[in-house]
Amino acid sequence: MSKTEPFEKDYDAYDAWFDENRNIYESEILAVRSLLPRSGRVVEIGVGSGRFASRLGIPEGVEPAVGISTLAAARGVRILRGCAECLPLGNETCDALLYVTTLCFVDDVDLTFAEAFRVLAPGGCVVLAFIPKDSRFGTLYDRLKQGNAFYREATFYATKEVLAALEKVGLRLVEAVQTLTGPPETANESIEPPSPGLDRGSFVVLRAGKAEKRSAPAR
Repeated sequence: MSKTEPFEKDYDAYDAWFDENRNIYESEILAVRSLLPRSGRVVEIGVGSGRFASRLGIPEGVEPAVGISTLAAARGVRILRGCAECLPLGNETCDALLYVTTLCFVDDVDLTFAEAFRVLAPGGCVVLAFIPKDSRFGTLYDRLKQGNAFYREATFYATKEVLAALEKVGLRLVEAVQTLTGPPETANESIEPPSPGLDRGSFVVLRAGKAEKRSAPAR
């Protein structure tokens, strides 16, 4: 089974999770919003059903799975067909790229971040939300993923691995926030505002920037 196959057929079940876990979803929205730029061209990569893009005012998103993208389109998101490793975007044409739990589904992390660097304008940034492998949710999902059609083929990464991959292509960590710091069984009982850091949460959001171009030295 490919990583995108469940998102072609059973996407309604995936999308229903957000309604069934409303407080977790709202906690994640708050964390992403806290680091997302408020101006410029922002594109979500792996936009899925558009749950984040539509709430955060992001007008366009890249998605390889046709099925689930119909839900994003219905929520008003313009769909660009493509994948994280081969973005249908020109060089230096975006001010920010948003990835929400996309990293665990890509085939090549290094190529994903190299593509992000390519399409970002100087001074632009990546806002990356992910579930750390060693977090409480990460441990749970990794243990249960064989019985889950959506996460069966997923690969979770430790925070230090994500940071190293970003640094490798020249994207430097600017800020980090986290949420879902408690046990999974109580996470949906209330909305948890984001807190600074990346060492306690099961949902970590990083903002990593591309350096501004330096002007040529005067002669």
